[in-house]
Amino acid sequence: MSTDAIMSTEITGAALLGRGKVRDIYDLNDSLLIVATDRISAFDVILPTPIPDKGRVLNGLSLFWFEKATPIIPNHIISAEVKDYPASLRSYAKMLEGRSMLVKKAKVLPIECVVRGYLSGSGWKEYREKGSISGIKLPAGLRESDCLPEPIFTPSTKATSGHDESITAEQAIALVGDKRFEEARQMALAIYNMAAEYSRTRGIILADTKFEFGVYEDKLILIDEVCTPDSSRFWEAAAYAPGGPQASYDKQFVRDWLESIGWDKQPPAPALPEHVVAGTRQRYLEAYERICGKPLA
Repeated sequence: MSTDAIMSTEITGAALLGRGKVRDIYDLNDSLLIVATDRISAFDVILPTPIPDKGRVLNGLSLFWFEKATPIIPNHIISAEVKDYPASLRSYAKMLEGRSMLVKKAKVLPIECVVRGYLSGSGWKEYREKGSISGIKLPAGLRESDCLPEPIFTPSTKATSGHDESITAEQAIALVGDKRFEEARQMALAIYNMAAEYSRTRGIILADTKFEFGVYEDKLILIDEVCTPDSSRFWEAAAYAPGGPQASYDKQFVRDWLESIGWDKQPPAPALPEHVVAGTRQRYLEAYERICGKPLA
């Protein structure tokens, strides 16, 4: 297993469409190339220190879930094998193998499709303030990390910077229309229920997650990433104890360290020490292994 870390990619002959917090996206005219780097962000700031293998974990888990969700909804994957990519990309095989995918160009829905099965994070904060999340009234007296009576669909904005903001169903409908909203809601809940049920068989609770959908040839498809430690909260089922935060397989380890040193959460972010990098990498690798049932190749 390689521990070489990739912070960014440079591919000549392909137009860089954008760099997100983690992914570099290239426009190949009739398709897109998405490359998952090892960048990590916290408090909406990209940190200067990469986490080796993080991008490969995100890419591998997404491919795993894309396949599992295929009976529910089609996705944007053309191929994740470099041998199938355009000839101009073959010389970048070492960089792209295991951390990239060639995908269809879809029109992205302008909302984040969040599904919550447990009360945590921003949902817990909103519940304490309003007794509801995204306009959905919840029972009184729930504790942090409690299992909800049933999973709920809580859309949010897609912020280009800063935090996504929770919105109501009515606000989401104004952005995407009645038909697409209802279709996205039903698909998001169906994928979450499938993934949560499967994760439980692996000893993991999928507390919440967010999906992205696009429209391709007038059909809704699943795009971007699916049920990764960056887009989801994974908890250890055996240690689950509602009433407070749960130990998770994500970057909370990094956030906790940044909080402990008193960083003001403004750029530039401090470099991560070796033990934080190693601990974070191990959590990502363990999430992959637990869910996929095999070590990252």
